[in-house]
Amino acid sequence: MSQVQNLIDEVLSQVVKPKTLSQTFVDKALSQVGVKEEPANSNKTIYGKFTKHDGQPWCGSFVMWCAAQVKLNNMPNCVYTPAGAEGFKGRGTWMNHETAKPTVGDIVFFIFDGKTIQHVGIVVKDNGDGTITTVEGNTVPDGKTGNEANGGQVCQKIRAYRTDNKRKLPVFVAGFGRPKWA
Repeated sequence: MSQVQNLIDEVLSQVVKPKTLSQTFVDKALSQVGVKEEPANSNKTIYGKFTKHDGQPWCGSFVMWCAAQVKLNNMPNCVYTPAGAEGFKGRGTWMNHETAKPTVGDIVFFIFDGKTIQHVGIVVKDNGDGTITTVEGNTVPDGKTGNEANGGQVCQKIRAYRTDNKRKLPVFVAGFGRPKWA
């Protein structure tokens, strides 16, 4: 009988678990990798059309579009990225980059100019070395030059969030907002 139970337990452990809303959100974002604004340098996208901000920098519109596609309707509006960060702070779901434990689906905010939040993306995973894998709208692919906060493409990226990260990458992450998944 114990061999049968062991076999049952083994089979059950391999059964695919239903996806969480956070993973579905990330999967939707990843499905958009490679999408570019059209025409180039126009900030014209389906994401901007969705938020009624077409022709403007669209990283926040990308995040909001992905959220709407999976019916994540209770998230702060991130179209204007500083307001999105403030929205998470106001809800008590903001995490400082140095002390955060980012998880799948967290919203990551960036400061590239050393002054103000100017870009946003979605955490795909914590790489365990002080960096995260993200998916971001309106940026440039890793290894390419261009404007990180207005680069015209949906990209998967590696970003540092801790100053002591093992890849020795510069830290542009300001912090993370955690959506309410339920």
